[in-house]
Amino acid sequence: MRKAEVYNNGVLAGFLIEEGRNHYIFRYEDAYFNDPGKPAISLTLPKFQQEYDSEFLFPYFSNMVAEGINLAIQSRYLKIDERDLLSLLGATATSDTIGAVTVKLIVRK
Repeated sequence: MRKAEVYNNGVLAGFLIEEGRNHYIFRYEDAYFNDPGKPAISLTLPKFQQEYDSEFLFPYFSNMVAEGINLAIQSRYLKIDERDLLSLLGATATSDTIGAVTVKLIVRK
C-alpha cells in the first residue's frame, strides 16, 4: 500500500491511497471535508461523500501525469516505470502544477 497527501492551494485536502494495481481510494481529510468553505478538489470527486473507491487511478489524478513522448522522457529521466502512475504523480505534481492541486507521496522510513 502506498499513500499520498493531496493539497488544494497548500491546504491538506485528502489522501490518495493505492491499495494495489487495481484498487485506489481518495479520502478527504476530516477537517477539510467538514469545512463548507473548502471546495471539492474536482467535479468528479465532490464533497457529497468523504471517500471514493476506484479500480484505476482516478482520472483527475491520472490527467496530471504527462502523456506520449513527454511521459516516455519523464519516465526515463526519473527512472520510473511508465505504468507506475502514482510514482510519476508524486515525482511531478509536488509543487508546480497547472491547477491548485498538488500531490506529495508519503515516504515510509
